[in-house]
Amino acid sequence: MLDTPSNRPALPPEIARRRTFAIISHPDAGKTTLTEKFLLYGGAIQMAGQVRAKGEARRTRSDFMKMEQERGISVSASAMSFDYGKYRYNLVDTPGHSDFSEDTYRTLTAVDAAVMVIDGAKGVESQTQKLFEVCRLRDLPILTFCNKMDREARDVFEIIDEIQENLAIDVTPASWPIGMGRDFVGCYDMVRNRLELMDRADRNKVAESIKIDGLDDPKLAEHVPADLLEQFREELEMARELLPTLDPQAIAEGHMTPIWFGSAINSFGVKELMDGIGALAPQPQPTRATPRDIAPEEAKVAGFVFKVQANMDPKHRDRVAFVRLASGHFERGMKLTHVRTKKPMSIASPVLFLAADRELAEEAWAGDIIGIPNHGQLRIGDTLTEGEALKVTGIPSFAPELLQTVRAGDPLKAKHLEKALFQFAEEGAAKVFKPDIGSGYIVGVVGALQFEVLGARIEQEYGLPVRFEGSQFTSARWVHGDKAALDKFISANKQHIAHDNDGDVVFLTRLQWDIDRVVRDYPDITLSATKEMMV
Repeated sequence: MLDTPSNRPALPPEIARRRTFAIISHPDAGKTTLTEKFLLYGGAIQMAGQVRAKGEARRTRSDFMKMEQERGISVSASAMSFDYGKYRYNLVDTPGHSDFSEDTYRTLTAVDAAVMVIDGAKGVESQTQKLFEVCRLRDLPILTFCNKMDREARDVFEIIDEIQENLAIDVTPASWPIGMGRDFVGCYDMVRNRLELMDRADRNKVAESIKIDGLDDPKLAEHVPADLLEQFREELEMARELLPTLDPQAIAEGHMTPIWFGSAINSFGVKELMDGIGALAPQPQPTRATPRDIAPEEAKVAGFVFKVQANMDPKHRDRVAFVRLASGHFERGMKLTHVRTKKPMSIASPVLFLAADRELAEEAWAGDIIGIPNHGQLRIGDTLTEGEALKVTGIPSFAPELLQTVRAGDPLKAKHLEKALFQFAEEGAAKVFKPDIGSGYIVGVVGALQFEVLGARIEQEYGLPVRFEGSQFTSARWVHGDKAALDKFISANKQHIAHDNDGDVVFLTRLQWDIDRVVRDYPDITLSATKEMMV
């Protein structure tokens, strides 16, 4: 177990048993499948759905949007809570597709650790690297799971080298694979000296575990073919000499990652990974805020919104704000102050998630993620407290890289379109800009696939066919400066000025030259590519 630093008091037992983590990876590395198996072991579901299976089996539990179920990809982060052993896991499954990276960036502000899933054949991919850099910025502890070992994979040392080189982090093996592809028989659990054997016949069956006494135990030869056994002993010998030993302190500081090998689709290696999360991932950590940080052991409740999901239930135009509790013991019916508006909010029906299913949360503790249904009062970046004016910091909003104008198929429904766009803007799914000159709206996103998702969701959820058309602008920057300088700048650049859904001034650009010109001609104006999700 990790020791808490000596200057912090021990956490109340209910908070100390919480482990809140995100799963990050490149698309297709098997992240959603792994999430399913976590739920299977946590007793939350009876049979894991596969992302690419047939018929009903393919409805994975964490992909609840119609589009996700049709395409077999995750486009929205989803949260799940379940008990496993003595721990309470709060797991957030993030979209792997780079077009939805902003959702993932924000999710990483709400967790205490990340589980990085790597495909055994492909190793570290570009998107993994990007997400890893965000974890780095936040000093998040990282645990690694190398998936798909039951298919032809790369040499284990090669995979470990690639992680060490590309991500500049020490890697220590927590398990070691025996064979690979067709010859893959299982793994040797280096933490507990056990042999774990994979059952290929039943994908939902827990692996058989055999306790052995070191590498010379004759029991090994009973279960592992002789040629594989010899190779395995050699590799393990080398690994013990060449690779660093497991150091919980280095893992907690984010300098070292333990790696487990397995096959999520065969339910193999998942249990060891879950035990590892319990033992090595940190307890709920303090949350950065102004004017002071929030410690989890504080008696008063505080939490912040890191995601808003509109229309999770299409029958009710509801919005659910995902709130990470930063401190205290929350009980249903509590009155909390909404810091941005300074108004009290009575939280009558908070929910706990199990992907698309939800149940009323009678209580929750620091580290938990709860959903608060609301009608648009809560936005990403909002803080809720028991009265104190604290603001959680560090939840970013990025300037979009693609801009298109949007029109309703039916011109009479322009008002409905405005409502739909603003709802998605508050959800963080897109940026919506209203140019000062001309009618209509410009929608900005990080990746092209988001336009498709947005169009499909507006049509499904609002019955409004829309079309996106090219815009003369290519990017947007938020404008900051004192009032006099701002007014002068706005009146001189009217054709480039728009306002976002919060009412902030935005400068729309065609070329990098536009930005350079502003920097040169207006020294007292700053253009920014990110803004805090704050007011």
